[in-house]
Amino acid sequence: MARPVPTPENTTERLYRSLRSIRRVEEVIADLYPTDKVRSPVHLSIGQEAVAVGVCDVLTEEDVVAMTYRGHATYLAKGGSLREMMAELFGRVTGVARGKGGSMHLVGMDNFVLGGSAVVGTTIPIAVGYALSLKREGRGRVVACFFGDGATEEGVFYESLNFAALHSLPVLFVCENNGYAIHQPVDKRWAAKDLCKRVEAFGVPTRRIPDGDVFSIRAAAVAAVSGMKSRGEGPSFLECLTYRWREHVGPNEDFDAGYRDTSEAAPWFQSEPVMAVGKTLTRSVRDGIDANVEAQIQDAVGFAEQSPFPEADELTQDVFAD
Repeated sequence: MARPVPTPENTTERLYRSLRSIRRVEEVIADLYPTDKVRSPVHLSIGQEAVAVGVCDVLTEEDVVAMTYRGHATYLAKGGSLREMMAELFGRVTGVARGKGGSMHLVGMDNFVLGGSAVVGTTIPIAVGYALSLKREGRGRVVACFFGDGATEEGVFYESLNFAALHSLPVLFVCENNGYAIHQPVDKRWAAKDLCKRVEAFGVPTRRIPDGDVFSIRAAAVAAVSGMKSRGEGPSFLECLTYRWREHVGPNEDFDAGYRDTSEAAPWFQSEPVMAVGKTLTRSVRDGIDANVEAQIQDAVGFAEQSPFPEADELTQDVFAD
């Protein structure tokens, strides 16, 4: 979905449009998945949209994002093409990776969306390397690097923090902490649960947003990004608590799987960001945004369905050797 052309929309309207777009896109993907039209595993961000939306709303078109395999929200919030994303999920040649990457490998360098990766933690050092190049470029651009709480257990996370702090790089580390690494909860993985304190040991300022509020996330991102752009400050870290509504991979709920239950999820259902922000708008404004979102999704699905599959010779293109 292309990032909307600037309009008189206020911040609340703009945030709602982005939240609603991502939610409905993923709900449609979940509905399509059992039909086998989607030719890729999907890791949905339903319930987690506020993190990507709040951070990406403060970035310019030339700022950069790095993301994980659960990247639909980040890709769309940064302005990635919904048509090309849907075509990629359908395995079509008009997709962002010509139908060969699928949901976990979205990329959109026209909007400075670095490619996602299915390997946990691997986009973090890439983001730091890009931030080094941006510092040398000297134009005030920044990188926002998104990752889950599971990625903070990879050694490369701490190596990247140290390098970014040592060289005062313009990178905003954003941990989408949904409390689980696949099915394993934080309290079975972390001996000390205070992630921010671990990060602060590298001299990196931190902020923890406990409730998934998109306005709080946006405000924290504004403070961090403005410091990098206007005062040349180095990296910052946001720990954004959030909650994954669907299964780790796939379109369904999994509260009967034995590792979590609906009582844990209930507070997140009640405070969920799309409805909370939508309620602050007038009915006519909200209905107009909703109608526009549905039209764009219908257009993207139609584009994907009508696009061709890759030809056989695609197997030898975009590889290291013929």
